[in-house]
Amino acid sequence: MRREILFSIIVPVKVLNNYIRELIPHIQALNSNHWELIIIPNEYERDEWNDPRINFLPSGSVSPARKRDLGALKAKGRWLYFLDDDSYPESNVLEVATKHIADSEVVGLGGPAITPPSNTFWQKVSGAVFVSSFSGGNPHRYRSLGGVRQVDDWPSVNLMVKKDAFLLIGGFDNDFWPGEDTKLCLDLLKSGKKIFYIPNMIVWHHRREGLISHLHQVGAYGFHRGFFARKFPENSRKLKYFTPSIFLILLLFFLLNFCINQRLESWMICILFIYTGALALAFRDIYRIEGVRVGLAALVYIFTTHIYYGFRFIQGFIAKDIKSKLR
Repeated sequence: MRREILFSIIVPVKVLNNYIRELIPHIQALNSNHWELIIIPNEYERDEWNDPRINFLPSGSVSPARKRDLGALKAKGRWLYFLDDDSYPESNVLEVATKHIADSEVVGLGGPAITPPSNTFWQKVSGAVFVSSFSGGNPHRYRSLGGVRQVDDWPSVNLMVKKDAFLLIGGFDNDFWPGEDTKLCLDLLKSGKKIFYIPNMIVWHHRREGLISHLHQVGAYGFHRGFFARKFPENSRKLKYFTPSIFLILLLFFLLNFCINQRLESWMICILFIYTGALALAFRDIYRIEGVRVGLAALVYIFTTHIYYGFRFIQGFIAKDIKSKLR
């Protein structure tokens, strides 16, 4: 009996790496068998798995968005499931998604990307920055929180899109990286359809190792979000994305005022007190998930993340145009 392919799982990657070698057994262990896996490296790679459900599609040195577009054109499934190469899904993820795809207005589903327990201490610290609404702004992207609800933007580390709707809007069709998923979601919403957050549609996502690598990633997010806040305001011009930049400007003003007047005004102390309170609440949330040591280390990461993200957001907001560089 011919196996129906309902889901085409698409994973862009430069070259086969240990994360891909971890991902593939998790795909093969999915409870549902109605899938194919399309891995898109730069160049031809030797097939180590000999599984007819796994396909390799060399793309050349192009952006992840372009790779995903190529994968979508080759996909046989009715739904495209985008994962990052450094992630892996829970075994029931396709079963969970199947419960929500019957609605004709639904064209997208997204779920949280959670830090794996196997990650190192500093990877857990990097991931901890985002798990609290007092530090990251979108904790439901990194934890299974609340119920099913409509969203206007979702990361492509765990994003499922109906194939015909994807092709109708021209796919990603851009070189943004990161941010290609924000533009795609905006295009889908403009077509009159809906994207939903599914809290139990879970993947595990490895985090960056070390502060420099963490800030490099966060800075890229900030730069692109700043540009999008000006260029695509519908799902990017939100106060939470501007908040780190506002904090940075206030902090610089505080320092300048202190250097000139050798004192802090009462309203400045009040704002610093509020920020300290937010850090305390973020520590509380992180402590409940990762413990004291990760929580304390995350406080340093949170502060530097806010400063650097805020700086890069301003850079992106005033940029005339951007073209992402492959990293």
